[in-house]
Amino acid sequence: MRFSKSVLYFLILFNFFLSKLALSAGKAIEYPDKNWSFSSIFGTFDKASAQRGFQVYKEVCAGCHGMRLISYRNLAALGYNQDELKAIASQFEITDGPNDDGEFFTRPGRPSDKFASPYPNKKAAIAANGGAYPPDLSLIIKARPNGANYLHALLSGYVEPPKNMKVPEGMYYNKFYSGNLIAMPQPLYEDGIEYLDGTKASPDQMAIDVTTFLAWASEPELEERKQLGITVILFLIVFSILSYFSMRQIWAPIKNKN
Repeated sequence: MRFSKSVLYFLILFNFFLSKLALSAGKAIEYPDKNWSFSSIFGTFDKASAQRGFQVYKEVCAGCHGMRLISYRNLAALGYNQDELKAIASQFEITDGPNDDGEFFTRPGRPSDKFASPYPNKKAAIAANGGAYPPDLSLIIKARPNGANYLHALLSGYVEPPKNMKVPEGMYYNKFYSGNLIAMPQPLYEDGIEYLDGTKASPDQMAIDVTTFLAWASEPELEERKQLGITVILFLIVFSILSYFSMRQIWAPIKNKN
């Protein structure tokens, strides 16, 4: 069956407006905009906050979420020395092998090891979490739009559901999660951990700190890239100024002759 051009144009416009209506039907979630130290062009990571965030990850998040792209030695960028890195890594059991007998074994972690996974494989992770797979957190900030604000809001968004809403068993209400029902229980509670530097561990403080740590983990080279970019911009500015005055010097005799 062949359609005239006018009919085709009408169908295209009709589909366009339908898609617009479908997009507008879902209410967009707005996350509170936090003033992150690393968000501006000159921004850097707050190392003290990132270290506290690593503590939150280690004591709260690591039981369910892995970080397979980060090694313990990478934490040196946050200010840990070699002795501290060895002590941190040795707290975890790493599966290694096979040995001379062809068997796998466990050993204390070393700084060169990737972060220990809480599960031996993906199916085990899904089975342990009621069918929901806890995502790897190595790139979670870059994997979500407005990643830092999204994660902070998500961690802070556990509230009581509306009275007329029934939350299914195994699900939890979160005002910043799409659909408001999430399989992850609330992870952060007042004084849920004891910070090593004495900072009060309020839920908001822990959410800020672990978000800062995961932002660093998602892009550990961010500060170097910014420094390189600023250096290149300054070089181009100086080069442009020198080029301008050089051209004036070259063309000055010709202009004076005319």
